[in-house]
Amino acid sequence: MIIKKPLYSIALLISVLLLVDTSFLLAQDVQPLWPEKVPHAVGDNDEHKPELTVFYPEKEIATKTAVVIFPGGGYGHLAIEKEGYKVAKRFNQMGIAAFVVKYRYGENYNHPVPLLDAQRAIRNVRHKAGEYGIDPQKIGILGFSAGGHLASTAGTHFTDGNPDSDDEIDRVSSRPDFMVLIYPVISMVEDFTHTGSRFNLLGENPDQALLISLSNERQVTQQTPPTILIHGTNDSAVPVENSLNFYTALKQAGVPAEIHIYEDGPHGFGLAEDNNLLSSWPDLCESWLKHRHFLD
Repeated sequence: MIIKKPLYSIALLISVLLLVDTSFLLAQDVQPLWPEKVPHAVGDNDEHKPELTVFYPEKEIATKTAVVIFPGGGYGHLAIEKEGYKVAKRFNQMGIAAFVVKYRYGENYNHPVPLLDAQRAIRNVRHKAGEYGIDPQKIGILGFSAGGHLASTAGTHFTDGNPDSDDEIDRVSSRPDFMVLIYPVISMVEDFTHTGSRFNLLGENPDQALLISLSNERQVTQQTPPTILIHGTNDSAVPVENSLNFYTALKQAGVPAEIHIYEDGPHGFGLAEDNNLLSSWPDLCESWLKHRHFLD
């Protein structure tokens, strides 16, 4: 009995572990965007170090498509659990590798710092596509609220990379291959902007030219990536006109675009797991991505 008890305990432990959902272990791959010196950093603790948290799909359903996720928070905080980690796991179910970005924000990190973090995240994922098991031409971005503004900024202010950079990641293009924008802040100049996001990103008296540059409905071109937008008619924080105007600009530029407007969709619903109607938006995204041949 003295010998059998430990063996029994080990066998029981193994059995329990097999029954426990260990998918969270796959999300422990946290990577700094800049392993060494972080540009524009004003401190040295974790809040000053932008990073990626990687969530992998099960190998049996992996599609080689990736999405880089920017949680919202008005550029004043990050709703990283609700609009980051949970969403990443939901997209894993579609066979999509997900990368949640902890980007910098707040009074110490006005524009262009959040955009630099966003572009670096996209470049990082594309540069390491082979390591992540993804297609470098199937890397999209997803953003909520102010994270949607950051995503739409990355999707309209991308660059091909700097071929002369000593950092090989900075030589890679930051253009996303598609965009998923959920109740996004888009404009910085119209009366339907989110004033809190504008203040946190640009300060009290931003230059008018900068406001126009970061009003992304005005920055759409034929090279802007295909986009799907999700919004609620009764969003009182970020009015639906943000998505409507961006969709119109995409349509006028000939960019493939799709929009879904819920009659009852208040701001910040995330995955809306307790709402049968609102919770359908990930399925709408999946159908759109299949139509665009990103989930072949």
